[in-house]
Amino acid sequence: MNTLYIALAALLGGIVAALLGWLESGEPFNLRKFGGSLIRSLIAAAIFAAGYQLSGSIGIIDLFYAFLGGAGVDVIGNRISGSLGNGSFPLTKPPETPREGGS
Repeated sequence: MNTLYIALAALLGGIVAALLGWLESGEPFNLRKFGGSLIRSLIAAAIFAAGYQLSGSIGIIDLFYAFLGGAGVDVIGNRISGSLGNGSFPLTKPPETPREGGS
């Protein structure tokens, strides 16, 4: 049961980081970008749950570290994927629509 709490804390940390990033951007909600953050948060949750599975008891500080770790994985992953041209990684980049009248 402790492993589930750690995974949920990491997942929640990533989701909170994604929501705060969206609020800061002032852009309309983009489900594709949020989906990428959600997948990165799930990966962080799995990693933290696997790491804490071997530990003994889990306290509030462990949940806090997992929350911060989930947020950190999402933020770092978002910065890296954004600099590589696909802010919604691991989801594929949407096809670009051609502009009318442009060259």
